[in-house]
Amino acid sequence: MEFSKKNILVVGFGKSGLSTSRYLLGRGAHVTISDIKTEEELDRELLNEAKNLGARLETGEHRPDTFINSDMIVVSPGVPLDLAPIRAAMEKSVPILGELELASRLLNRPILAVTGTNGKSTSVSLLGAMIEKSGLKLFMGGNIGTPLMDYVSKEKDVDYILVEVSSFQLDTIERFSPMVSLLLNITPDHLDRYPDYEAYVRSKLNIFKNQKAGQFAILNDDDERLYRFNPTGGVTVLRYGFKKKRDRNAFIEGNGIVINLPGKNESVFSIDEFHLPGRHNLENLMGVVLAASCIGIEKESIEKAISGFRGLSHRMEYSGKVDGVDFYDDSKATNVDAAIKSIGSFNRPVILIAGGIDKGGEYHSLVEAAVRHVKKAVFIGEARSILARSFEGIVPYTFAESMEDAVSQAFSAAHENDVVLLAPACSSFDMFSDYAHRGRIFKKAVNGLGDGN
Repeated sequence: MEFSKKNILVVGFGKSGLSTSRYLLGRGAHVTISDIKTEEELDRELLNEAKNLGARLETGEHRPDTFINSDMIVVSPGVPLDLAPIRAAMEKSVPILGELELASRLLNRPILAVTGTNGKSTSVSLLGAMIEKSGLKLFMGGNIGTPLMDYVSKEKDVDYILVEVSSFQLDTIERFSPMVSLLLNITPDHLDRYPDYEAYVRSKLNIFKNQKAGQFAILNDDDERLYRFNPTGGVTVLRYGFKKKRDRNAFIEGNGIVINLPGKNESVFSIDEFHLPGRHNLENLMGVVLAASCIGIEKESIEKAISGFRGLSHRMEYSGKVDGVDFYDDSKATNVDAAIKSIGSFNRPVILIAGGIDKGGEYHSLVEAAVRHVKKAVFIGEARSILARSFEGIVPYTFAESMEDAVSQAFSAAHENDVVLLAPACSSFDMFSDYAHRGRIFKKAVNGLGDGN
């Protein structure tokens, strides 16, 4: 692709937008960055780097003339495609690419892509550990933290590129065609962004749309939206689920995951030393082991990664014990399904801390899970009244003004051997900069309880 002297607009300023701008400026493009936030609201360090690189910034609003007069527009993840200036540019036939799509066109290494409503980051990290245990070189990034354009800018010699991809990134793909695509699950999420659940489902399924013969599409056969779906294009379809069935390529038998790949002998991988709690983590592990097996990672490396993996921060992370009460940080449970799975991981009483920004879903299924496991809920943030209406008369609850207040109330309601669980079922941006910030404040509050004893 030729970028020299082209007027290219990057929409959305953050790590992804900066990474894209850095690459394009290095290829002689004239780059403008547009963001609806003001300069005061943007990250100062990133802003200074963009200016030093020579990017032109338009902040506080999107200017339609800039959009329609660009030679190309690159949209960062999270920027809605129904913005009026973007629609105007589409009508003028201005090429519009997502950051993921642009990067994939510039790569010459096989791509492994993982998506799903829940469990993406953990699954990507575990698959990456398996690949690295085998001695292969890897770039790991995408939605998990490092933009794919970073690899394009600093291209190193790797064997595989492993990316976590979100529905927002998949909305803007055109040719993106991974060697291996793994879709973990689909449950309602981001309904504040999509017109309905079906639109969100279509977005997730986009991961398979360009795959072809010689590539692999891996699906969770226990997921109600995936067991009926059949990718086209000649791609090799692999399915996994807990029980052995005729068309499944992975299932649980005893203390092992059984893998049957077309044309290969059956393999069994031990899960005796898998440390992550909950059925959902075991479910995702099956998909990861299938993906690793597809690219020929040997059994020893896969099992070493399984036994050595301790999970990621803020994903069912054990945060300590105070007076016999265990605290768990699952701040990454930003939707209802993730919170349900988190709650269901325990067979003892739970005091639930939930709330944040409502994402447009419903909470009835969360209440059903809470009836079986939760003795009390503490609600925080903008969605607390919405949650309260769903829980009213079914599960006791209180409101808290801060995370510290929530942790204190939850601890007061707990008895020895109970669990205090942060599983918000909502996004974090009303009170925190992101889910990680929310988790850190939770753990700090838990540590404060310990200091007081």
